[in-house]
Amino acid sequence: MTAAETRRAIFVTGGASGIGRAVTIFFAERGWFVGIADIDQAGMQETLSQTKQGMASTHTLDVRDRAQWNVALAEFAKASGGRIDVVFNNAGIADGSPLVDQDEGELTRMIDINLKGVIFGAQASHKYLAQTAPGSVLLNTASLAGIIGAPGLAAYCATKWGVRGLTESLDAEWAKEGINVASLCPGFIDTPIIGQINADSNQTAKETLIESGVEVSPVDIVPEVVWRAVHGTDLHYTVGKMAKRLRRMRRWLPGLVRKDMRNNGVGVES
Repeated sequence: MTAAETRRAIFVTGGASGIGRAVTIFFAERGWFVGIADIDQAGMQETLSQTKQGMASTHTLDVRDRAQWNVALAEFAKASGGRIDVVFNNAGIADGSPLVDQDEGELTRMIDINLKGVIFGAQASHKYLAQTAPGSVLLNTASLAGIIGAPGLAAYCATKWGVRGLTESLDAEWAKEGINVASLCPGFIDTPIIGQINADSNQTAKETLIESGVEVSPVDIVPEVVWRAVHGTDLHYTVGKMAKRLRRMRRWLPGLVRKDMRNNGVGVES
């Protein structure tokens, strides 16, 4: 077999920025061939320019389009030498508004990208992951919002709880085929998502979070957790101290978590 045929390959959605970009650079530096997938052409080229030369390819993909998934994965399999070991279902958007203030278009877009896109990715990637099993991995980005139901994030939480549910179901469905399935559950990570301006306050979400005492973790802590998830056997992986703490509290002190969310929202120090 040639080096290209034995080199491990990971396909990363949302690769034009944030977590996707950081993971792309990290894995390429460790000898993996990476497929950078996104709708942001300029962002993908910027990620590619920061990635070890010859270790990545770019693929236009709107995760809401099932047919585009087929095309992008086929292109990546060809570029990688015929194999896909990991699909990192990472693309997602956020909107921190009260549910009653969100219009149908906002809700539909969030559900389609955050949940339907992840489901489509799982469907499309299965045949490739089955070929490289055992040990191939589908890794889905959920969130701390997939562990805790927080005020002002109702629709977003619903999509991320859905991602965790999908992950647990596919873990059971695909285990006999040797395909590992896991979710990534970050807290607030310093990415473009929290850099957006809130029209009501004229502040970025990041500024609002920091003022409220909420932990915002640097994006460079994420790739190491993704690496552990790709090489590990756990089902859910938290990222950041706050996510780890609240997951533990959600399990052992659910009443206290409920009280905190009703009184203070995410970020309370308990």
